[in-house]
Amino acid sequence: MHVIALSEATTQMLDLVGGKAAGLGELIRRGERVPEGFCVTTEAHRLGVIPTAEVVAAYERLGAGPVAVRSSATAEDLPDASFAGQQDTVLNVTGTAELIAAIETCWDSLHSGRATAYRDARQIDHQTVRMAVVVQRMITPTVAGVLFTANPLTGRRDEMAVDAAAGLGTTVVDGAATVDHYVLDGSAIVDHHVDGAANVDHHVDGAANVDHYVDGVPRDDTGCLTSAHLAELRATGERLQAHFGSPQDVEWAIDADDVLWLLQSRPITSLFPLPPRTGEPLTRVYLEFGHVQGMLQPVTPMGMSTLRTQIAAMLAALGVRVDIVDIGGRLYGDLSDLARDRSSRKRLVKLLAVDFGPRAQAVMQHVLADPRFAPTSGGARRGRAQGAASLRTAGRAVVGILRALARPEAARIRMFDAIEQMRVRSAAPADLRTAADRLRFVQAQDSDDSADAIMWPIVAGMLAAALPTALLKGVAGPDEIHTVLGGMPHNVTIEMDLALWRLAQGAGDHRQLLLDTPPAELAARHLRGTLPDIGMTTFLDVYGHRGVAEVDLGVPRWAEDPTPVFAAVANYLRVTDPRQGPDQRFQRAAATAEASLTALVARARRRRPVRGRIAGFLLRRARSLAGLREAGKFAGLYPLRETRRQLLLIGADLHGSGLLDQPDDIMFLTLDEVHAAVHQGVDPRGTVTARRAVHRRELRRRTVPVALLSDGTDVETVLPARPAGDGTLAGVGASAGRVTGPARVVHDPGTAHIEPGDVLVATTTDPGWTPLFLTAAALVTETGAIMAHGPTVAREYGIPAVICVPDATRTISTGQLVTVDGGAGTITVH
Repeated sequence: MHVIALSEATTQMLDLVGGKAAGLGELIRRGERVPEGFCVTTEAHRLGVIPTAEVVAAYERLGAGPVAVRSSATAEDLPDASFAGQQDTVLNVTGTAELIAAIETCWDSLHSGRATAYRDARQIDHQTVRMAVVVQRMITPTVAGVLFTANPLTGRRDEMAVDAAAGLGTTVVDGAATVDHYVLDGSAIVDHHVDGAANVDHHVDGAANVDHYVDGVPRDDTGCLTSAHLAELRATGERLQAHFGSPQDVEWAIDADDVLWLLQSRPITSLFPLPPRTGEPLTRVYLEFGHVQGMLQPVTPMGMSTLRTQIAAMLAALGVRVDIVDIGGRLYGDLSDLARDRSSRKRLVKLLAVDFGPRAQAVMQHVLADPRFAPTSGGARRGRAQGAASLRTAGRAVVGILRALARPEAARIRMFDAIEQMRVRSAAPADLRTAADRLRFVQAQDSDDSADAIMWPIVAGMLAAALPTALLKGVAGPDEIHTVLGGMPHNVTIEMDLALWRLAQGAGDHRQLLLDTPPAELAARHLRGTLPDIGMTTFLDVYGHRGVAEVDLGVPRWAEDPTPVFAAVANYLRVTDPRQGPDQRFQRAAATAEASLTALVARARRRRPVRGRIAGFLLRRARSLAGLREAGKFAGLYPLRETRRQLLLIGADLHGSGLLDQPDDIMFLTLDEVHAAVHQGVDPRGTVTARRAVHRRELRRRTVPVALLSDGTDVETVLPARPAGDGTLAGVGASAGRVTGPARVVHDPGTAHIEPGDVLVATTTDPGWTPLFLTAAALVTETGAIMAHGPTVAREYGIPAVICVPDATRTISTGQLVTVDGGAGTITVH
């Protein structure tokens, strides 16, 4: 079948007609007004020969007049890949010779540089893609454009956006003309007239129903669309979204007879998923929690089920009740009740400073000023319940924190004893034989009674590090205090990094092997036992339960796949100046910190005797306790490692019985679903396939909203815009110092090649990234808080760090020369 009528194309024929034709055929069957046309199928493309006779016959049935010839690839107009503008369209084609040439142009565009790069970015196999071509009667519009049935800028699902311009719609999608931009809300359009001209009032916050902009500037006239046009577009958008079940990106045109034609409808691929429905009328707010652990990639379903429980339990231990919600595979905390509680809202923004950082604080300040989050009586009742829990926690907290501050060395001993007990207790008993036995073990895991011994020294250290900034206001700036907090002892992540550095330094005769062999090959040889002994087995015996995104149960540990560790070793071997070695850098940072502490305390006691003494005491205690911050997570990874091991063994059993295609498919199930497979033989393979597809799609997402409202609004997008800079990017200084060097943008630490002196630029970091810090000259991240993992480790090594730089990984390119000023919190791109 080489040529078929467009009206015959269906979504079941995607492999034959491509995404665009399938969508248009669906619109025709729904009774929408679509220009008549036909499709040259992928079968013709596979054969490599245009079926000229069939094409000419179909063209003549259209009247042999002007037509639009458009690409319709099989990987196009899909839920996670629109391919907008990646393949060619040829307009106003007249005559059979032009038509045949236009079809060839569309075929050739399948392998254009931009289309190939687009597929590469989305991991679409080039060999599996075929090109169909849509030929439609040409509409000559007076006005044309694009309708989005959800606001693509803010994410709001109760708003639609329209871009329109006079003439062909290509002027809109190509950005080649001045475009009128309209935002439509959910109420009826009000049409105003001023001096005889159509006019739409411009209001904010939904007070009116249309906001109209030209080139980003509010306008008071309707531009190229009347309110009747807008009403018809909105009704069309509502109809299409209801039919397709998701927000749509619709191309349209209005002809000289004022008739609306639809040229395309495809899913909006850029929207972040909506929060789950709660069934209540009040707007809710969700704050992203994953970046606290340096993790913005989606969590596997099994990892999500354990993390939600663990985080909720941890917060409950602190007297805070927050529901943890899965949105797009990311961890979000529902802060709606806290925001509406009269007591909690007063301290909510300050509480976010420690782990969440200034971007989260800014969005929460905006939320608290929103009338929809005004205090409510229900919030007060919930607040009193949380207050009672907080009071019960407060006594234990005060005792634990004061004990740690009074005797930090004893607190550290108790903590590491508790961690060792946790490690021993996490091991599974030797008599587990069947999948049912292993599942019972996994389901029986519960919280540890040694939590207080681990938690309160960490909290004490964080308080001791945070409070002096306010006490020393006017005496010392944040950058000076950051210097005092550098080179911090007792940090298990720093000890891990230095152990890996020593391993690299001892590589000796194997140096060239480690430098010249790809890390993945080295890892495979190590696991097979064919790699020379460089000390990797000993290292992994101690730290092999760690990894990137290590709090996700579904992610392999270094012991399973040491590729990132070998990549880090290769980076270390490129450091040839002993003074740039992390051991010496750490020692210098520690010496500088101690000297700065002595000078700072002396100055503070002269200028503010009481505050100076208190701040000095806290800073000394910070140097004894703040490094313990990493130990709690380090301890929690032991039971996670064993749970993962047992689940993979269960997965192997299910694979053997034909219920899973591979053992690690189990990580895309929940424990209840595993129970049904183990005990009832329920086949979960369909569920696994669907969830893996969603997970792969979300892995490609580079931007994760800091906060979401229940209507889909990305809160950060509605904050006042920052003033345009002069090549200087503004963030938050988290580690003092000033460095100039080439930028190295890294998305995957497992394959990163970092040269000494590079400035590491990343979306976020977790402890699995920190081996890269030993080579980098500075750190820049898009998220974070001053006391988070990345900045903490950066201070340990005395390298400058600037965090919370919006869009840093897109604004900065690898190889650009940048200056990072950790004191000023700026990055200058030269």
